[in-house]
Amino acid sequence: MAKLYKIPLLLSPQPEGGYTVTSPVLPEFMTEGDTTEEVMRNVRDALEATLELYEDQGRPLPANLCQDTQTEPVWFEYLVPER
Repeated sequence: MAKLYKIPLLLSPQPEGGYTVTSPVLPEFMTEGDTTEEVMRNVRDALEATLELYEDQGRPLPANLCQDTQTEPVWFEYLVPER
């Protein structure tokens, strides 16, 4: 089974429009998009790039980022835009 990462994210509206997303626990993580839907699609790519950076640099990830879905329930929040 693929790993599941639980990452706190900060969605910040930009004055010119769109959003920027960063993470307080992964300073290297950053993505953006014109809509919340686009941002959510971009989060996976940004996470993959950040994980690759940590691996290339031989750095450990912050504790508790990787969740074990086989033994523990995982609390998560999800953005659901209004239709």
